[in-house]
Amino acid sequence: MSLIKRQVIKITKENNEEFEVKGEEGKTLIQIPLTLGVVGAILLPVWAAIGAIAAVVTRATISVERE
Repeated sequence: MSLIKRQVIKITKENNEEFEVKGEEGKTLIQIPLTLGVVGAILLPVWAAIGAIAAVVTRATISVERE
């Protein structure tokens, strides 16, 4: 097994933090593992920026929570 594959497995198993976006009323709109959110932001930075701007405009709350 390659070093990169072992590190990815290790990070995935240890990932117990979640990225959560709540609407203005406090209702959860999206909840994903933090690793997935970071990978998505790296692969699609323009979409991540658009999402961040939309969250600010709609007064959504963005938080990272440890399980």
